[in-house]
Amino acid sequence: MQLDTNNHSVFMLHYHLIMCTKYRNNVIDDAISNRLKEIFIKIAPSYNITLEEWNHDVDHVHILFRGQPNTEISKFINAYKSASSRIIKKEFPKIRTSLWKEMFWSQSFCLLTTGGATVDIIKQYIKTQGKKDGKQSNEV
Repeated sequence: MQLDTNNHSVFMLHYHLIMCTKYRNNVIDDAISNRLKEIFIKIAPSYNITLEEWNHDVDHVHILFRGQPNTEISKFINAYKSASSRIIKKEFPKIRTSLWKEMFWSQSFCLLTTGGATVDIIKQYIKTQGKKDGKQSNEV
């Protein structure tokens, strides 16, 4: 629990978000993942969201974040997907040849609340994703 600016207690919920590239195209490398994370961190405060953990594989990202119960998660995810897709295609123009109709993200995503597992267990799970391909965790 945290305190807001008026010293009221604010409950924060933890979410595990998994977003895949369109048709699971293998386009996410370390540089793109780092840029995607930077964009997430920049947009998140506008929605009262805080990044906890980030990792990627070549076709998807795993994100653990905190948000208040009244946070409009779907609006945030849509804003993030739109902004990050536009920025990535602009800053990494070669990626366009690997995308289907220039779509970066799949329309769908998986969003889980972390109620059944501790935050530490979920962080450890996210850190180990992609390791079979030799990837390392992108520490927050």
